[in-house]
Amino acid sequence: MTTPNRLAVLSCAALVATTAAGCASVEKVAGGGGSTAITMGTTSVTSVLDPAGAYDAGSWLVLNNAFQSLLSFPAGATEPQPDAAESCQFTGSDALTYTCKLRSGLKFSNGHPLTAADVKFSVDRVKKIADPSGPGPLLSTIASVETSGDRDVTFHLESPDAVLPAKLASAAGAIVDHQVFPADKLLGNGSLVGSGPYKIDSVEMNGKAPSRIALSANPNYQGTANLLNSKFTVRYFDKPEQLKSALDSGEVDLTDNSLDPAAAAQIKSDDLAGTGKLRVAEGASGDTRYLVFNTKDETGGNQAVRQAAAQLVDRKALAHDVYAGTVQPLYSVVPAGIAGHTTAFFDKYGEPDPAKAKRILANAHVATPVKLTLTWSRARAGAAELESVKQQLENGGLFQVTVQQEADWTAYQAGWKNGSYQAYTVGWTPDYADADDYISPLVVNGGAYHNGWDNPQISDKLVPDSIKLTDRSGGGAYDQIQKILADAVPMVPLFQNKSFYVYQPAITGVDSTVDNTGVFRFWEIGRTAK
Repeated sequence: MTTPNRLAVLSCAALVATTAAGCASVEKVAGGGGSTAITMGTTSVTSVLDPAGAYDAGSWLVLNNAFQSLLSFPAGATEPQPDAAESCQFTGSDALTYTCKLRSGLKFSNGHPLTAADVKFSVDRVKKIADPSGPGPLLSTIASVETSGDRDVTFHLESPDAVLPAKLASAAGAIVDHQVFPADKLLGNGSLVGSGPYKIDSVEMNGKAPSRIALSANPNYQGTANLLNSKFTVRYFDKPEQLKSALDSGEVDLTDNSLDPAAAAQIKSDDLAGTGKLRVAEGASGDTRYLVFNTKDETGGNQAVRQAAAQLVDRKALAHDVYAGTVQPLYSVVPAGIAGHTTAFFDKYGEPDPAKAKRILANAHVATPVKLTLTWSRARAGAAELESVKQQLENGGLFQVTVQQEADWTAYQAGWKNGSYQAYTVGWTPDYADADDYISPLVVNGGAYHNGWDNPQISDKLVPDSIKLTDRSGGGAYDQIQKILADAVPMVPLFQNKSFYVYQPAITGVDSTVDNTGVFRFWEIGRTAK
């Protein structure tokens, strides 16, 4: 899920809390050999791993490592670089044609050749299946795909899309084996075949969701990744405290930004003091979290209600009191660190103010207290996050909020898709680090959150105009879009995460994952030689 403005790779000295152990010599896995095994823990739950239906952080964590795309974002890259492709470029002055030439001799992990036909099949398949939970909207500007021989692929676009290379570099552009994957339906999690640095050996399921995914070095891999481990296991945990216990016991070597905020803050403090048994690496992140309104609901569909909520939310309290400084306040749909970011919500609403919120509701003749049900499924801070939002909305007696949890993630996704909730909290991990990835997938025609909101000026003019621009430095249309969103409030930005990785002292390479691309590169993780 992720884009251009990537941070340069941080050196060990630049990391906030990476010790010298992170720069020690590591066991190198030449040609994918060796015996180094790494286990990573996460609470980023997922259910579907097929690239045509997978569109959440928990699935893309694996797909970015088990599948190749034509391009990818290596650590430190500011633009997508060729991966399965030898070269890619726009041709013609209208930017409506994009051509790629594949590397020669590519193979999938099962030994089948990877050709241009597989690239065309993969893109056509995503568009044909059009899974409502899938990444299809990212490829919406592609009108057709044409092949010539085994290595040449041409994308014909419906409209100019300067962001297409970044989209193809994401897991939405994952290349699948046309001899294995059905053209019109998703493939089960246990049958997946890719051509990435790793192959998926097994997927253990806990009901509808994976609990453990085991991967090993793909002997047929041809690409730029240099593996520092031969086996990588991802374990999915329901609760942050379970993950913390596994980390303490040594069952898990490292974790992403999944720990309880208070526990994470204590680990950081201990590491800085030199008294901790675990190490910490921090950096920028493009991960965001929003309070989303179902605009088809009578209450959520009232703009004054949404504006009043935006006027009451206290982002600083969430960041400081609930998340112990492991997140930062977010004042726009597009986060800080992404070109084009503004502070549109702060510019319009300023600091939380019940008196202003009261005037908004009074001017719209909305009776108070407004009864609102707020639904959630997963949050690093657990119920504390939702309780804080509830208290903020009820400040001044303007709202009467009921909080409810849907523990099953798949059921939660189905709930917001079918309009079962009035308001709900959801996170977003970028597909590519560009302002467009927080606009096109989230606010056009209801977006990935299916909240029923659309603005023709954004969807029909501003988005098409903005994605034409090869200069991705932001401004212009993105400023205008963020102002419209701050006024309409289909969602309230709450906070953006900081990248926060905790790992055992012997683990190396974590610094290479600390950027705002959203890509966790398994192959960069090693272990100090014994």
